[in-house]
Parts: sequence; C-alpha cells; structure tokens
Amino acid sequence: MTSLLGGGFVWLWERGKRTRALNRKAGFFGVRPGETCLVVLPNKHNAPRAVHHRDVRAVVELAMLAGELGCQVSVASGSFRGSNGDRTEFCVGGPLGDANVRAGGHLAAHLPGVTIHPYSDRPEAVAFSVGGEQYLFDQGNEEYALVAKFTPQESSRPVVLVCGQSALANQAAIHFLRREYARVVREIASEDRYCLLIKISDILTYEFHRAVLERDVSAAAFAPA
Repeated sequence: MTSLLGGGFVWLWERGKRTRALNRKAGFFGVRPGETCLVVLPNKHNAPRAVHHRDVRAVVELAMLAGELGCQVSVASGSFRGSNGDRTEFCVGGPLGDANVRAGGHLAAHLPGVTIHPYSDRPEAVAFSVGGEQYLFDQGNEEYALVAKFTPQESSRPVVLVCGQSALANQAAIHFLRREYARVVREIASEDRYCLLIKISDILTYEFHRAVLERDVSAAAFAPA
C-alpha cells in the first residue's frame, strides 16, 4: 500500500510539473489550450503566391507548438485583413518587397520605435534600427529576427509577430523560442508584451540552429516615435 501511494504521489507530481510547464509555455506565446491559432504566412520575395520553403518549415514549427499546447492551426496569407479577434495570431515574415503586408501594418501600428531599412546597395540594407542601435543583415553569416507580442485594442487575443531579415531567420527564431522560452522568460521584463531581438550566427555551419536572445528591446520598440 505504501508503495502504491508513493507511486501515485510521484505520478501526480510529475503530471503537475508537466502541466505547469505547458501553462508557462502557453502563457509566453499567448495561447490557450483548445483554441485555434491563426498563422499568417509571407510570400516569397519577388514570387507572389509562392512561399519560401523555410517559411513552410517555420509553419511546421508553429504547428508542432500548437499541438504541444492542444491548439488547432488556421493558415492565411499576408493579404489577410481584419482583426485576429479571439485567435492568437502568429504573423511570420517582414514587410519588405510586400512579402507580408500585414506585418508592415502591425509594425506601423504597434512598434513605432522599430525601423526596417529597405533593400538597397547600402551597408544598412534590410537592417533593423531600434533603441539607437542598428543590426545589420549579413546574409548567410549573421542575421536577426524581431519577435514581438502585443494585443491590438480590438482583439481579445495577442499577435506574435516574427519578423526576420530572411526566411531562415524566421525559422530560427521560432525554433529557438519554442525550445528556450523558459530561459528567455527569466531574462525579459514582461511576457505579456515584448519585443525581442534574436541573433542567428555561424549560419554556414549551423544553419538555423545557433540562435540566442541578443536583447530585449521592448521599451524602445513600443515607445512613440
């Protein structure tokens, strides 16, 4: 009897531990088990109605995340309009080249402290500027992604914007946060609203696997211009 009781308590403790971990992950990403998440996909640059294979992989990562949290996934294109309403929205990709027009709208409405430099032959092409710092795009070597969470006033659920300098950066940011969210939570000011800068390095060797939290830029990103 003592062994049975002891085993039962261990099982309950382990189950509670797993439940608490899932609840923490759900809270970080702003989802609730049983809900449907909306994933907004970008177009491939210069190829309307086509999606980069790495953005497809990013959606697979999000689908796996949703599955872990007991959620369903609905997918829309970057031309989607309207409120995300009662669905947590994962908006993947940046606005340059009209890849994801909705992402550009989110940035303008909620992240006035962030500037994304346009394509050009200048060194700052595709760079992020935020908080007085500039983060250059060194394609295939060192790249960045901004991941922001905020709740539009007309919505009851948040938007999670994943805005990478490339499709690889989008995939890397999702892959990293899905696995390292617990450590990231300990390093940021708030998990209710945030804007995080993720750095991806040594891409030629490690592809999307070597990513770190470079900086929490929430204060600067959400500050009025």
